[in-house]
Amino acid sequence: MKTIAELTALREEMQGRMALRHTSDFPIEAENTESYRYHILVCAGTGCTSSNSPAIIEALNKELKAKGLDQTAKVVHTGCFGLCAMGPIMVIYPDGAFYSHVTVEDVPEIIDSHIAKGQLVERLLHKEGDTPVVSLNETRFYKKQMRIALRHCGVINPDDINEYIGVGGYTALTRILTEKTPAQEIIDAVKGSGLRGRGGAGFSTGTKWQFTADAVSPDGIKYVACNADEGDPGAFMDRSVLEGDPHSVLEAMTIAGYAVGAHQGYIYIRAEYPIAVDRLNTAIAQSRELGLLGKDIFGSGFDFDIELRLGAGAFVCGEETALMTSIEGHRGEPRPRPPFPAVKGLWQRPTLLNNVETYANITWILNNGWEKFAALGTAKSKGTKVFALGGKITNTGLVEVPMGTTLRTIVEDIGGGCPNGKKFKAAQTGGPSGGCIPASLIDTPIDYDSLMAIGSMMGSGGLIVMDEDNCMVDIAKFFLEFIIDESCGKCTPCRIGTKRLYDLLCKITDGRGTMEDIDTIEELCEHLQSSALCALGQSAPNPVLSTLRHFREEYIAHVVEKRCPAGVCKNLLRFTIDPDKCKGCTLCARNCPAQAITGQLRAPHTIDPNKCVKCGACLSNCKFGAISRS
Repeated sequence: MKTIAELTALREEMQGRMALRHTSDFPIEAENTESYRYHILVCAGTGCTSSNSPAIIEALNKELKAKGLDQTAKVVHTGCFGLCAMGPIMVIYPDGAFYSHVTVEDVPEIIDSHIAKGQLVERLLHKEGDTPVVSLNETRFYKKQMRIALRHCGVINPDDINEYIGVGGYTALTRILTEKTPAQEIIDAVKGSGLRGRGGAGFSTGTKWQFTADAVSPDGIKYVACNADEGDPGAFMDRSVLEGDPHSVLEAMTIAGYAVGAHQGYIYIRAEYPIAVDRLNTAIAQSRELGLLGKDIFGSGFDFDIELRLGAGAFVCGEETALMTSIEGHRGEPRPRPPFPAVKGLWQRPTLLNNVETYANITWILNNGWEKFAALGTAKSKGTKVFALGGKITNTGLVEVPMGTTLRTIVEDIGGGCPNGKKFKAAQTGGPSGGCIPASLIDTPIDYDSLMAIGSMMGSGGLIVMDEDNCMVDIAKFFLEFIIDESCGKCTPCRIGTKRLYDLLCKITDGRGTMEDIDTIEELCEHLQSSALCALGQSAPNPVLSTLRHFREEYIAHVVEKRCPAGVCKNLLRFTIDPDKCKGCTLCARNCPAQAITGQLRAPHTIDPNKCVKCGACLSNCKFGAISRS
């Protein structure tokens, strides 16, 4: 076990080794004692790994050794930098040069120019318009962000506990245990920060810690758990934190255990996150080796350990009681509440459960003071929030902004707007449990209360952008289909009600809907919200209700006009040929698989709507713009 003196010496040593990575956003206050001239940081998160970043890392090490530069530059694999659309990403310090879309073939030029000669490879620098951007922090994507939960992602090697210690890791835990800080003082700090649970419900984190601390266990056993079962479509916030900064979660869970009187922690993570699972296993092993997990940590008399539990990908296990049922080894189904987990959770013992992002904020709050965190955000939504920005957006990736930042800032300034000149139509927040925000409300502040007021919700942080080509009825149907697939089926409202809702939406998108169907949909949504057993079923109607609220005219167009305004719903598509534009080239007729197009050579053609299968082959083959889709 490391002593306090040994840990302090290690921190000072690592600060010197990492001083090359000093930036205004990441100040490492130490004199540079590193023998290397350069640190080459390469993203090894899931996104860049899928784009072949491991091969780039291997090629870098091989090329450096071949050129005799392996003592000049050090290659470091990191977690996600955030700007996933530009991956694989490489950042070279001390210059801070940001290279995007790097390939294995680019490695020799990077070594020969940048490492050997100190000359930037300009063609690989990220460009905004025609202007190269040297530093990652100078990009539009980063300028309006503030990284707290993601503060170490893309900066440290997540597989090296020494690097986490070098950036101040385990400082809070060390201070608390050696100074024997009263548990109530820690809970009061979390309360004072105003931190609310980042998993979706937005419940006060400090209050939840207080409930668990005050709960009486018959045998004195309590537990701390982490929800890493991130299941929303398009969401990857928690995965990226675990891949890039796993120790921040381990340290926070250990502190939470001390505060509430627990000695065992569990991280429930889906097995589909293999990189995150590997890095957590490595981090837990390293923490135990240094005595930061296990028995008598720092000789304080406090014991705490953490184990992983792998989930099988059931969305319902993101619900707290279903998650705990699964950890216990049973089928992941929700339990009625009350009693709440803080009173009776795992194995009927008091259990504290927070999600990954919530824990990732804890040590920052304790190291910097709860007042600084509380000063960020809005009156009722403090701090920052991480969003997985996806869909019809130029800059796909991870975004962390202060609460209260407007949707416009995220979509237009950070996200770069919709590509190909398309108009922004809506944004879906909160995943299947959330709602759609129309373009008319793009200046809405993103915080818990503002989103609830317009029929959406924060959720865990998925933010899907849609443009003018998206059909909002189809979007509601997509999320409802997801809920049907993921429902555990335990309660009748969710099992039967969601399927009935989905069937009605299919009827509308098929062109068979009536105005009475819309009334029935709204009635069914009300019943689901009031009678489903858990939050999954209770929130299932949200995408339907929000699209009805903001895009009712699209539902009416489907029902009354038998028309899909976005041209998405296949059964409602109409392909027509403008006789004034048609040149009679016959290209459309020759490519129609249903032989629905007729006409003479050099004469206008026509489409038989009864034969047309709506495949769009005619539209894509017409060279004269004579065919339109409506």
